Amino acid sequence: MSQFEKRIFDQLRQLVGTPSVSSTDPKWDQGNRAVIDLLAAWLADMGFEIEIQAVTPDGKKANLIATLGSGPGGLVLAGHTDTVPFDEGRWQSDPLALTERDNRLYGLGSADMKGFFPLAIAAASAFTADALKQPLILLATADEESSMNGARQLAAAGRPKARAAIIGEPTSLVPVRMHKGIMMQAVRVTGRAGHSSNPQLGNSALEGMHAVISDLMTYRGELAARYSNDFFHIAAPTLNFGCIHGGDSPNRICGKAELHFDLRLTPGGDNAAVRAELDQRMQMLALQRGLEIELRPLIEAIGPFEEAAHSELVLLAEKLTGHSAEAVAFATEAPFLQQLGMETIVMGPGSIDRAHQPNEYLELEQIQPCIALLQQCIRHYCL
Repeated sequence: MSQFEKRIFDQLRQLVGTPSVSSTDPKWDQGNRAVIDLLAAWLADMGFEIEIQAVTPDGKKANLIATLGSGPGGLVLAGHTDTVPFDEGRWQSDPLALTERDNRLYGLGSADMKGFFPLAIAAASAFTADALKQPLILLATADEESSMNGARQLAAAGRPKARAAIIGEPTSLVPVRMHKGIMMQAVRVTGRAGHSSNPQLGNSALEGMHAVISDLMTYRGELAARYSNDFFHIAAPTLNFGCIHGGDSPNRICGKAELHFDLRLTPGGDNAAVRAELDQRMQMLALQRGLEIELRPLIEAIGPFEEAAHSELVLLAEKLTGHSAEAVAFATEAPFLQQLGMETIVMGPGSIDRAHQPNEYLELEQIQPCIALLQQCIRHYCL
């Protein structure tokens, strides 16, 4: 193993070994500042100008904007530093210790997406600030796996600015120019509890929830007819019933029930408009059944993403990889970087099929092609 490869492995080992789970569950949620500090130190040693942007008031969650070179334009290589929660008992090795076997690097975040950073740093190491005519920016964000507050804060601040941005999410190095958005909603139905021997004593929240689910299934079909896009493997918007809770005893009329669902719109759909339609439908059901029905967001919605098929960045990525750009169902930070005025694609090493799974891994065979691909992109936008 060369010194170059040893440095990549050592950096990924440190990143994987530094816990940075983000979650809507406070029992799991952690900060990412230790990961940001590692990246900042490595990039500062390479001559990058370092800016750390606090995402939470205590600074435990933060973004990193590291810039080599100066001037307008240039290229952003972006990724998130957090991971999802994990069940250590389902792993064959320690999820927080990088393990090499079967030509793979196993560890939490190895594919999604701590593995991207050592490869982006390796690609950047071939260039100096003096050689760059336009800046190279490495961007590391907080909380992509939960609130996306890191990316939201960047968009609100209006930076960084560049001509183009590549988000290194795992796509097996195939360019992605389109993905669905996501909203997560809770529906709470409040009825009136009573003794089960006399239905007239109460108003069942569970029976009301049955009507809610039936209506949402009907609405799902309407969205499919309205917004299907054959560029996606799953052409229609999806609406998934994730979990439901209600009632407390079989001999008692249920007084309260709650459903959590997610909805993923294709480009062309508008989250705000759909949310308003959902609210209207729920209020209609509430009036019909004499129930209280509350619809509330579980996260702030993320919009669908689309980069034009004939944009400079898409055409370059297709030429360099030999793959036509694709669409994916999962959401990323791409809409927020696109809001900053940059042409944006998603393209990185590893497979999304390994993400959020026990025994997550990055294939060794992806490392050198990824570095070479990123270097070609840097030459195009920064030299």
